[in-house]
Amino acid sequence: MVQLRTLLQPSTDTLTLTAIIDTALCIGAGGSSGSLADKPILRAVDGRLLIPGSHLKGRLRHECEKLARGLGWPICDSPVAETMCPQIGTSQAAFQRPDYAIGSTFIDGHPQYHCLICQLFGNPALPSRLVVEDLVCDLEAESLPEVLLPGVTLNRRRRTAEDQRLYFLETSPVNAQLPFTGRIYLEANCPVYAKALILAALHHIHALGGSKSAGLGWLTWQVTEPTPDETAWNRLATVLSVGETP
Repeated sequence: MVQLRTLLQPSTDTLTLTAIIDTALCIGAGGSSGSLADKPILRAVDGRLLIPGSHLKGRLRHECEKLARGLGWPICDSPVAETMCPQIGTSQAAFQRPDYAIGSTFIDGHPQYHCLICQLFGNPALPSRLVVEDLVCDLEAESLPEVLLPGVTLNRRRRTAEDQRLYFLETSPVNAQLPFTGRIYLEANCPVYAKALILAALHHIHALGGSKSAGLGWLTWQVTEPTPDETAWNRLATVLSVGETP
């Protein structure tokens, strides 16, 4: 397995996360085989269960966007490049602010503006400043039984079950309190508010994977890192007007 810590630039901070699955996890791998399930659960190469880092990073960005907008920060609309930074900053004055100018320019020399979220998670013109590791369950695959959850396709127009549409989902064992552990690596040039925003976003993620409305994937977070200092929280909560200097 590739260890992200060997590929990263020097980082100033690391968040160690553990997701305790309170129900059963259902993150499918469409190309997997060796199971009777129509949607097998995702596993690492050694058979251990995992939650992809890309899945968690996407959920984190979504929650961070909601929090930042709620605090009054102008935030671009992902994931369409035309409505994201830095393109949106060329036409909307709300984005043309000193704390959104990070020194990058367009080919014609005009400055680029990157919103609070893009400075952390990146966009088509700016690399991400954090990397999210896969969350892996350290229990051996042989110690976990195969669990198949049956389901049936519904015809929403007729409000009846479709004929011959029975399927099976593979999940983790139910109510086993399985721990999935991983890390979030923050690069040295991360904004001061990065850890505070990520920790706040984690409190809004109550489930991961598929079939959340059916009760799957509900979890509890355990974060061992200390709480950020007041400077980070104050910077996140202080929205400057256009033209003000942070």
